[in-house]
Amino acid sequence: MRITQGMLANNMLRHLSSSYNELGRIQEQLYTGKKISRPSQDPVAAMKGMNYRSQVTEIAQYQRNMGEVHDWMENSDAALDEGTQALHRIRELAVQASNGTYNTGERENIAKEVRQLKAHLGDVANTQVNNKYIFNGTNTTEKPVKMDDFSVNASDSPVEIEVSTGSKIQANVTPSLVFNQGLFTDIEKFAANLENGGGEDELGRSLKDLDDHIDSFVNQRADLGARMNRMDLIENRLAAQEISAKKMMSDNEDAEIEKVITDLKTQESIHRAARVQVRELFSRH
Repeated sequence: MRITQGMLANNMLRHLSSSYNELGRIQEQLYTGKKISRPSQDPVAAMKGMNYRSQVTEIAQYQRNMGEVHDWMENSDAALDEGTQALHRIRELAVQASNGTYNTGERENIAKEVRQLKAHLGDVANTQVNNKYIFNGTNTTEKPVKMDDFSVNASDSPVEIEVSTGSKIQANVTPSLVFNQGLFTDIEKFAANLENGGGEDELGRSLKDLDDHIDSFVNQRADLGARMNRMDLIENRLAAQEISAKKMMSDNEDAEIEKVITDLKTQESIHRAARVQVRELFSRH
């Protein structure tokens, strides 16, 4: 087959066009810092990139969930601490009132302070975080304690939030174990005994009831603390997974800039040589 000048010209133009495309591809890598800009350039790398990106997105969602759990737990712990302090103060007042030297007026004054502390405990039980009542289970839109009569209507349904694949953690405290109807009934009974001249037996029973409630608060804080420690471990694991996933995504997608620059210089030289050849070919005709 005879090689004509036209065939040579078309072949050189085709190579020149290919050189343009390769030069553009390398320049795009340099501008974007990515190995590919379209899935068609490397379908396998594109598919892996989608998987790695999904993994990073999933981890980010779990980390946001962790933030919400921390919010619930920290506010619950602070509320339980307030409640414990209020109960300790009521117990101190019970010990004082058991002193036989207190007259009726003094015992009535103690009863007034006890009722103020009872109201404070009601406020603590109705603690809201981000417009959610944290001591009413999943029924976060309603107050667990009605302040007019201190009746308790709290849900014990656990608030469970997923913090890693297939792993959920309870973010709330079980309300019936701390802010229950017995708590407010026992405090009111103590205040009424103070006003009605209750004897040592009644005050002794009140002391025992208060000790039981204090123990319940302490136990729930301990349980909450254990879950918070577990949260720290999960958080550390998520951080490690995030670093690993982002590294794999970077290895899969990010271009090696030093290599790209070297390839660009090489391709520019090839492209210049191709253009010179094309000019020489067409200058002969």
